[in-house]
Amino acid sequence: MRKAIGLVGLTLFLLLLSFLAWKVLVSPATTPIEGTASVASLEKVELGGLEQWVLMRGSDTTNPVLLWLHGGPGAAQMPVARYFNGVLEEEFVVVHWDQRGAGKSNSRHFDEKTMTFGRFLADAHELTQHLKKRFDKRKIFLLGHSWGSYLGIKLAQQYPEDYHAYLGVSQVVNSCKAGEVAYSWLLQQLEARQATHDLNKLQKLGKPPYPEHDQYVRFMGLVDDYGGGMDVGVTQLAFIALRAPEYRLADYPAWVEGAIRGSGPMWDETKTYDLAKEVPKVQVPVYFFMGENDYNTPVAVLREYYRTLEAPGGKRLVVFEHAAHTPFMAAPEKFNREVLRVKAATLPNAQSP
Repeated sequence: MRKAIGLVGLTLFLLLLSFLAWKVLVSPATTPIEGTASVASLEKVELGGLEQWVLMRGSDTTNPVLLWLHGGPGAAQMPVARYFNGVLEEEFVVVHWDQRGAGKSNSRHFDEKTMTFGRFLADAHELTQHLKKRFDKRKIFLLGHSWGSYLGIKLAQQYPEDYHAYLGVSQVVNSCKAGEVAYSWLLQQLEARQATHDLNKLQKLGKPPYPEHDQYVRFMGLVDDYGGGMDVGVTQLAFIALRAPEYRLADYPAWVEGAIRGSGPMWDETKTYDLAKEVPKVQVPVYFFMGENDYNTPVAVLREYYRTLEAPGGKRLVVFEHAAHTPFMAAPEKFNREVLRVKAATLPNAQSP
């Protein structure tokens, strides 16, 4: 019995050693895709004077490009995206970009002072031009999640000539209204469950909006604890991310640090957004994918904006039942189908793929 236990322990130790060696000694790369027209490339691209990491994957480079803007800012999705939405690579060249201060683009010497909305917008515009040239496209598709949806809808507004369509996932709309809806929902949850300890926490925080970023983080932590935030637990995401060949061992602390930093350095600049005033009209087709149980970016707030948004190219709202802030993780099959529906609906009317 002891011998058997010893063999199991030795096997686990050797597996761990092999894993660490792979994560430390082997250069980061992405898994190849078969086919002469395919692309599977992990590259550094200089954007706004800073080298930033970009992952480009697709079975056929003649397919349209889909640029995915992650949330946060700082919540890089590169190490987990393919697990949930890798099937999209069959119909698009899918591009995941670790934005400045996020994931592989969060170097030890990163300057947080460069985290301004204008700089992020300029970086995204530069990357769009790079992708159009790299894959010989007149337009690409643009998808933004959470923070990335604020960035994305501004890009679509300012540069409609660059995009076939804009897909806003867990679209941010109005910070004050979102806080009011989330607070009311959370208070009901805590009272119904008689969660005295967390109720005291909420009462100490008070009602939003919060002047300090730390207050907002604690509030959203409570929202997440009661099912209004992430659909997949941190532990599961960590195990998925650890298997990503694009990330080395040193990238994971940077990934976590960027996510924790979030919008802190630009809190004063972004805490009072209101799309009804800032983006009343978008020329390109607009699609919103929202989780029914999302109280980070509540669908009720989006519906109000949706009614007034002028979208000459058309607009559509898809609500994912039993999903919260990450519908692409909660219901990946439905999410992937809906993205393909966008492609089918918009490409026939586009000038060129």
